[in-house]
Amino acid sequence: MDEILIVGGGIGGLTLGLALHAAQIPCRIFESTPEIRAVGVGINLLPHATKELAALGLDADLARVAIATKDASFFNRFGQLIYQEPLGRAAGYDHPQFSIHRGDLQMVLLDAFRSRVGEDRILTNHHCTGVEQDETGVTLRFASGQSVRGRAAIACDGINSVIRKQFFPNEGEPRYSGVNMWRGVTRWKPILSGASVTRAGWLSHGKMVIYPIREAGPDGLQLINWVAEIETPNYRRRDWNRAGSIDDFIGAFADWHFDWLDVPAFIRAADSALEFPMVDQDPLPRWSFGRVTLLGDAAHPMVPRGSNGAGQAILDTRAMASALLAHENPVVALAVYEKERLEKTSRIVLTNRTNPPDAILREVYQRTNDKPFKAIGDVISHEELVALSDSYKQIAGFSREALRA
Repeated sequence: MDEILIVGGGIGGLTLGLALHAAQIPCRIFESTPEIRAVGVGINLLPHATKELAALGLDADLARVAIATKDASFFNRFGQLIYQEPLGRAAGYDHPQFSIHRGDLQMVLLDAFRSRVGEDRILTNHHCTGVEQDETGVTLRFASGQSVRGRAAIACDGINSVIRKQFFPNEGEPRYSGVNMWRGVTRWKPILSGASVTRAGWLSHGKMVIYPIREAGPDGLQLINWVAEIETPNYRRRDWNRAGSIDDFIGAFADWHFDWLDVPAFIRAADSALEFPMVDQDPLPRWSFGRVTLLGDAAHPMVPRGSNGAGQAILDTRAMASALLAHENPVVALAVYEKERLEKTSRIVLTNRTNPPDAILREVYQRTNDKPFKAIGDVISHEELVALSDSYKQIAGFSREALRA
């Protein structure tokens, strides 16, 4: 009865479980799938997220399975360099930026939770269908007909959250950005520095995001994550595991033969591709309803630009644990958590729609009318490029000054 009940065993739910355990707050996680498996492709953990994970004692485990990212590079679709900047510790941050396979991150969190909190504190095959509450606690209902009682409930069940829909039944489906994406991983020789996040092209003609997520093996090849983005009116409901066809999009990249990468050959070397639309939801007016609240994608699903979705969920968990530790009354604690996080994440959701880090590519695309340039300085000044990049860091909360403060 004293437990905090966590709905969802993804990145947000597992990190929250570890944060609550570190604060000596009892919790249990209820995951709908029969088994938590290492699925997905790559993600980036920015320094504000790795700082929180380091505080939970996970930095060494992450470093063993991730790439410590060194730099970001921006190119047009003709392979010309627009802008390059250092990232993570190479940029003077106290904590690294990690490029990592989502499944590897999931397993690091799951193994830590099981060893620290206990195998019996995470229950799979528990699909939550709703929550009820009264003055003394909450009750989670499951598809099996079971129910469980706790002190408060935190919905970490993603963009298709059952609990979000319970409180906002007329919200409608996720908002489509107009951009469909295909993702995959390819074993390939290191590209550029071997620890680069590379963005190239622009959406109307095809855009690529490429970064390594595992160190090279004995064959000298890294596991490299790639994302292909194309504007299209057609999309299907988001499913992280939906298979896609390379032939559906590779035509946009057929002539991308650069001195630093043969893009079509690189894409065709992938074992498989996943397809899903870039979707989000309009920011909510509130997350907390008495003893129940939302966290991560259930609270603030955002278009996956800027490497910030998982990071903001991780920041949510720190705010949640701090609020529950400071306030014995969970109703007060959840309200404090919401006040701390709702406005900040709403700004990021809206910024990801209009001015994410790849706005640099858009700006150059528009100024050159999608043509090669003789010198980037003739198109845009270095100061403007720095300002575009720094602006997003400020809004997303991972400028060096903000983290040190």
